[in-house]
Amino acid sequence: MAARSNIIVLFAILCLSSSLSFAYDPNPLQDLCVADLNTTVLVNGFVCKDPKEVTAADFFFSGLDKVRIPTNAVGSTVTPVNVMQIPGLNTMGISLVRIDYAPYGQNPPHTHPRGTEILTVLEGSLFVGFVTSNPDNRLISKLLHKGDVFVFPIGLIHFQVNVGKTNAVAIAGLSSQNPGVITIADAVFGSDPKISPEILARAFQVDGKVIEDIQSNGTTTLLLVLSLLGTASLTALASDPAPLFDFCVADVNNPVVFNGFACKDPKHVKDDDFYFTGLAKAGDPSNPLGLAATPVGVTQVPGLNTLGLSLVRFDLAPAGLNPPHTHPRASEVLTVLEGSIYAGFVTSFPEFRLVSKVLEKGDVFVFPVGLVHFLINVGKNGSNAVAWAALNSQNPGLIPVGNTVFGSKPPISSDVLAKSFQVDTKIIDLIKSKLS
Repeated sequence: MAARSNIIVLFAILCLSSSLSFAYDPNPLQDLCVADLNTTVLVNGFVCKDPKEVTAADFFFSGLDKVRIPTNAVGSTVTPVNVMQIPGLNTMGISLVRIDYAPYGQNPPHTHPRGTEILTVLEGSLFVGFVTSNPDNRLISKLLHKGDVFVFPIGLIHFQVNVGKTNAVAIAGLSSQNPGVITIADAVFGSDPKISPEILARAFQVDGKVIEDIQSNGTTTLLLVLSLLGTASLTALASDPAPLFDFCVADVNNPVVFNGFACKDPKHVKDDDFYFTGLAKAGDPSNPLGLAATPVGVTQVPGLNTLGLSLVRFDLAPAGLNPPHTHPRASEVLTVLEGSIYAGFVTSFPEFRLVSKVLEKGDVFVFPVGLVHFLINVGKNGSNAVAWAALNSQNPGLIPVGNTVFGSKPPISSDVLAKSFQVDTKIIDLIKSKLS
């Protein structure tokens, strides 16, 4: 009964506090738009059921108080309550999930590409954390006890571990009707078809046999029941603040901290605030990855503040690699200027499907927001490849999977990662030694 009360209170708070103007989900344009789960029409989200056929059952779910004992390798069971379980959540921008943890069970490193998560512990003690994006890759972590609350920002890799000798239970709200879930091990090492071991070996700086060992073990053992159902609604709506003026040039020296940057006094705005030179200049990819990236975001062009857009140039040496990574706040559209590039992204749970293509000069490819993706120069003439990409955020963020998971500061426990990837801790320590 206490657990049911906590669930109701948490859901009520989330409903009241949810800011639809910052949600990725489509904004509601009427009182309700109950999802018609049986229609064959494909839209962003779901088509609305005829209002005359809507009933109370469309807004109801029973059973979130039930204990679901984990019986899988990672020791956790996830019970989602999203638009698939409650059709009335369509366009509401919110969902819930219950997580049951066995003693020392974990919810392995994963991301939600379309939702921020706020979690509270109902029973037991959890060690939780998330890792910030590149270049800091900082681990933000906390030991939570019953009644404690923790927030995982949208798109960032995060995890939970039961550090107690008894079962633990947590409830979380997410800022999307369908937040998606990307388990890092499955997305990178268990895609279908598989990402080439040669690509991953170079990305993680280990022998190809290590990658093949992880690929052979990780796909079946990480069926984490993270049933938040992944890929039904990928949107082009940016999460950046909407502009309320003609421009709001970033005052990068202002000490005031908030979402984005404070505006420079319009009287002090110059032409150069909207200008960048040098994107035509080749970068130097003489590093182990064979990659040079030249970003043009709000830091380089202060006038981009609030405009929800940025650019980047990639120079790839022969066989050069932009290793698996995500952008937590932006979709990316890329075009090849010179050479041949093999590009791909991996969809979220449960498919983990590799969508890939060899791109030639003038070809264009899209990487949806939050999904793990990569580039590699596959040209056979020994020449560098060049590509430009636009991203729908002034500051899209960068989460390189290898550095984030294996090179965080302080490091994620090798025991946690060994259980997540279903390999010996010696393999984890080897990868950490390369990427820390």
